[in-house]
This record gives sequence, C-alpha cells and structure tokens, in this order.
Amino acid sequence: MRALVLALALLFSTPALAAPICFTRAGDAVHCEAKGAMPLGWRLPPDEAARREMNLPHPSSGTILKAVAGLLLFFALIALLPEFDGARDRDWDSQEKQDRD
Repeated sequence: MRALVLALALLFSTPALAAPICFTRAGDAVHCEAKGAMPLGWRLPPDEAARREMNLPHPSSGTILKAVAGLLLFFALIALLPEFDGARDRDWDSQEKQDRD
C-alpha cells in the first residue's frame, strides 16, 4: 500500500523548474536580476559566439594523455583487487570467524 501511494505521489507531482538564465553582452551566463544582464531569451550573435569559442583555452594533448593514463591506472588497480565474497574460510581471520558464528 505504501509503495502504491509513493508511486502515485511521484507520478502526479510537478517537477521543480530551474530559474531562468540570462546572458551579458559578452555572453557570460548570469542571473536575470544581475547588473548588465540582457533580457530573457537574448543570445549572443552566432559569429560572436564562434569567435568567443575559438578564444577559449583548450586542454593540451599532454593533459588529456595524463587524464587517460590516470583512469587506466585506476581501473587496473580495481581489476587487481582480490576477489572477496566472504564465502570461503580464508576470507576471514580467526576473530571475524568467531563473530560470524
């Protein structure tokens, strides 16, 4: 019964809406009440947006390689972890065996 009530409550509830985002003349996202904010719905012109995108710093290939190597090392360490499910006696030391019994 509780599950049915919870499911109905989730089904018929309204989602929360986020506050609208406005932009400055430079294309920076700000709250609409902030000084220098353009009207709601205003967008940076496409040619100016493309120029701004080109001026953003991009990560170097060395930085990307370091991130990939770090992730590979992390996953390799996870793969090397010993298997432990607690079903074998050797998975437990003597004190833990006494606590299990």
